[in-house]
Amino acid sequence: MISIILGTASIFCYLLSTFLLLYDIQQERVGRFSLVPGWIGLALHLTVISWFSWQLKGISFEFFNIGSTLSAIITGLFLLSSLTKPIDKLGIGFFPLAALMLALNLIFFDSKQPASHYRWPMNIHIFSSLTAFCLLNLAALQAIFLAIQEQQLRKHPPRKIILTLPPLQTMESLLFQMITAGVIFLTISLLSGFIFIDDLFAQHLAHKTVLSILAWLIFTALLVGRMRYGWRGQTAIQWTLAGFTLLLLAYFGSKMVLELILHKN
Repeated sequence: MISIILGTASIFCYLLSTFLLLYDIQQERVGRFSLVPGWIGLALHLTVISWFSWQLKGISFEFFNIGSTLSAIITGLFLLSSLTKPIDKLGIGFFPLAALMLALNLIFFDSKQPASHYRWPMNIHIFSSLTAFCLLNLAALQAIFLAIQEQQLRKHPPRKIILTLPPLQTMESLLFQMITAGVIFLTISLLSGFIFIDDLFAQHLAHKTVLSILAWLIFTALLVGRMRYGWRGQTAIQWTLAGFTLLLLAYFGSKMVLELILHKN
């Protein structure tokens, strides 16, 4: 019951912050307090996750639970970044996603699901993998906003949302900062996997390994292209979305099939 109350309050705060951001866009203004409900929603969200972990006496890697945890981490990274970077409007993408994943976790949470316990080498691998995914998720949403911004700037007059976003050059700079940080953690994840996991190409891990390596190659090639050839605009957007799609399939593709379709853990 406690988790339901806190979770519902968190979802309400997330949606309230989304509404306030949309209102700011409609009024063509930079809201000063629109993210405050989002901060409250995140605090409540993390409390629910902690409560579930306490009930299980560990962390469950069940599909909806890990999805809820990732969405909370992504939202937290976004809110922290918004303190120093003009990216508050990205909240209209992150807050509804966090609300949805939390709602699904509340609905499908299984208190009998066994928790997972790992030694520190595996914890390094898991932590770096989750951090990489979250950072590159931020980059993917940033790329979507960048694509919309580029498209709208060609129209006269541009839509109101464009008038509330930072300049195009700033948006591109933020995108590559996120990708760089994400690639660093993805590199750590892959290296720790090769070092600490006995057979990274075992049947149940092969697809994750291959797709993660392909994603790493795409993001790394994009960063090299940016430094050597000045890649930007549509090239950066397409490569970012392609890399994140591969990473999304690597992290969630098989897990969704196994748990939700084949009903195997």
